[in-house]
Amino acid sequence: MDNNALTNAVAGLFGGVSLIVWLVLLVLYLVAYFKIYSKAGEAGWKCIIPIYGTYILFKIIYGNGWKFLFLLIPIFGEIVAIVSLFRLAKVFGKGVGFGLGLWFLSPIFILILAFGSAQYEGPVDSFI
Repeated sequence: MDNNALTNAVAGLFGGVSLIVWLVLLVLYLVAYFKIYSKAGEAGWKCIIPIYGTYILFKIIYGNGWKFLFLLIPIFGEIVAIVSLFRLAKVFGKGVGFGLGLWFLSPIFILILAFGSAQYEGPVDSFI
C-alpha cells in the first residue's frame, strides 16, 4: 500500500466516523426540540418542518408566531435570534444565566431544557 492510498483510507475513515457522529448529534438535537415543543403544549413533530417549526417556536416564545419574520431583516434578525434564546429560557422559568448558556453552548443547554425539570410558563409579552 503506497502513501497516497493510506492517506485516502485514513481520510475516508475519518469522514465516515465524522458523519456518524454528526448524524447522532442531529437526531439527539431533534429529539430535544421535540420534547421542548411537547412541554409547551405543541405537537413535537412540528419542530421537524423547517419554516413552520420556527413559526411554532416563536409562537411558544412570544405567543405570536409571525414574529419569526423579523429574522429575515439583516442585522436586526441576528438580534432577534439572540433575544429569542433569552426569551426561550424565560418561558421555561430559567434566568439570564441559562439564556447565556443557550446562546454560547446551545446544544448542551437545549438538552438540559428538554430533559430537565423546566416547565413551560407561557409566552413572554413584549415586542421582541
